[in-house]
Amino acid sequence: FDIELQGVFESREKDWRNGAVVYQVLVDRFAPSANLEAKRALYPAPKTLHGWDETPAPGVYLEAHKLWSHEIAFWGGDLASTASKLGYVQHLGADVLYLNPICLAYTNHKYDALDYLQVSPEYGTRADVKTLAEDLHGRGMKLVLDGVFNHMGRNSALFQQAQADVNSPYRDWFVFGEQFAGGARCWWRAENLPELNLENPKVREHLYAAQHSVVRSYLRDGVDGWRLDVAFDIGFVFLDQLTRAAHQEKAGSLVVGEIANYPKEWFPSVDAVMHFALRHLTLRLANGLVDAPTYGRMVTRMIEETGIEHMLKSWIYLDNHDTPRLATTVPDLAARRLAQVLQFTLPGSPNLYYGSELDMPGGDDPAMRAPMRWDLVTPDNAALQWTKRLIRLHREHRALRVGNYRPISSNRLLAFERYTDRAADTVLVIANPSDTEIAETLMVANSKLMDSTRMVDLLDPSPADDIRMGATLLQLTLPPRSVRVLKPDIAPPGGYTNYKRVQ
Repeated sequence: FDIELQGVFESREKDWRNGAVVYQVLVDRFAPSANLEAKRALYPAPKTLHGWDETPAPGVYLEAHKLWSHEIAFWGGDLASTASKLGYVQHLGADVLYLNPICLAYTNHKYDALDYLQVSPEYGTRADVKTLAEDLHGRGMKLVLDGVFNHMGRNSALFQQAQADVNSPYRDWFVFGEQFAGGARCWWRAENLPELNLENPKVREHLYAAQHSVVRSYLRDGVDGWRLDVAFDIGFVFLDQLTRAAHQEKAGSLVVGEIANYPKEWFPSVDAVMHFALRHLTLRLANGLVDAPTYGRMVTRMIEETGIEHMLKSWIYLDNHDTPRLATTVPDLAARRLAQVLQFTLPGSPNLYYGSELDMPGGDDPAMRAPMRWDLVTPDNAALQWTKRLIRLHREHRALRVGNYRPISSNRLLAFERYTDRAADTVLVIANPSDTEIAETLMVANSKLMDSTRMVDLLDPSPADDIRMGATLLQLTLPPRSVRVLKPDIAPPGGYTNYKRVQ
């Protein structure tokens, strides 16, 4: 009995951030508004308003506005229409609703804030945010917003005033200079996105430090956390300050950073990261560009060096608003399903992008931001039923939500174990991403698993083969592009179990 594990998993289970299932929504594209006709005036030219059955297409660059025309093409969704679909999100099994930016901004993506403290009128009001949070909390769910605190929009009153007047009190909120295109430092040289000067204490007060700040005031409105856009650009020190401010305002709130870097040293500056590296590795594994042992070694190193507590809170995503959709990046169905199993069984919080549970396709921007295909939400949609199975698998099995991770040595397969302080919680994941059948003997280094224990496949409870532990060894044959998720049967029929004194 490992005394060091006593109470660890119970503590993790009490923290909603560990192993949460996150559902991501672009408000404009998730659900059609019931009041679209009344809202048409909110989309003045050159903005365009489109029918729900239209697909986004690449636009032209609008020099006068310093952006692309497809950035101001709208489909009309709002907070009220999003709220009308919460039953669907809840029924999927999501724990968290994550919204892409909703603050006042010019574009459809809202990463060019005009005023953080206001909600874009096309979406609603701060009161609607409070109502949405209350509705989610009543369902036992949480709300996370997207915070874009590295840059604002060039149309913001703050930037316009600062640019026009060198004596403006907001002049030092930005970084001006002739060396910059357009006269100001902008994110990735996009002139519509002037960067904030975070070295200015007044900027930090506005964003997160003061009681009336953006981060703190939305948390008081009922929001439960922030996903921080381009968090790597904010840096360790300011991220740490922001996270401390969020926790001070609301204990147990979540700060997850969009950090493409290796995650190890970004904690505790943030509570969690979005797993860029894990996404790229998993897609390469599914598409045959990385072999199973290499993938296993890289993932194991990342988990060991980052720490399980941070990994459990971090978001495992396979696609989102910035990437082609999973159905497009992994066209082979079996390989795609294998990647999804890993998303829901590796340590972390699975992050689903709206519509990907339906196998919605979508290439580069703006195709991956197409409106939600509600016509595909049918009982016979195989992708939807498969995703629901994986969500149930993740939610119902304690080891997958809050368990530790241990690699299982293998020559050609990917194999790992999720475990807790209870033998019955143990889950083994063994995958063959190759295009050939593989037979192997694996050693499972779990001292609580008894000899001759029957292993049940959670993805296929009635397989043709009888899989049993044999003196810590497991003999398996896996077909190409297949995966097994095994759990010990510690209470077989007949009443006898050799787990009577080992639990």
